[in-house]
Amino acid sequence: MNPDELRNEIGSIRIHKNVISSISSIAAMEIEGVKKIGSNLKSSLFELFDQKLYSAIKVDISKNEEVRVEIPLIVKYGYNIPDISGRVQENVRQALEKMSNLSVKEINVNVKGIERG
Repeated sequence: MNPDELRNEIGSIRIHKNVISSISSIAAMEIEGVKKIGSNLKSSLFELFDQKLYSAIKVDISKNEEVRVEIPLIVKYGYNIPDISGRVQENVRQALEKMSNLSVKEINVNVKGIERG
């Protein structure tokens, strides 16, 4: 069985990595102080070509159905970076566990820059 595939009595359910990325992106953006997802240059290019910012988020799903997520953030100026990062980690974990029933092993937040709010 694939790590992103769940089985029930009717058949299988597959959750694509893009879905995990999208959930993570939405949950991260819910936190006050987060300006955007991605590094300055990469997120600007995605916006320029009208692509989703969730593609900047890296997702790995192990054979044991454990999820590892790496989220690059741009934080608004004046906010406490460790506080924002911790709240992003917790909100993403809760959203992923609630919506996917997958076990979240790690959520790594990489603050790539600061921008005015």
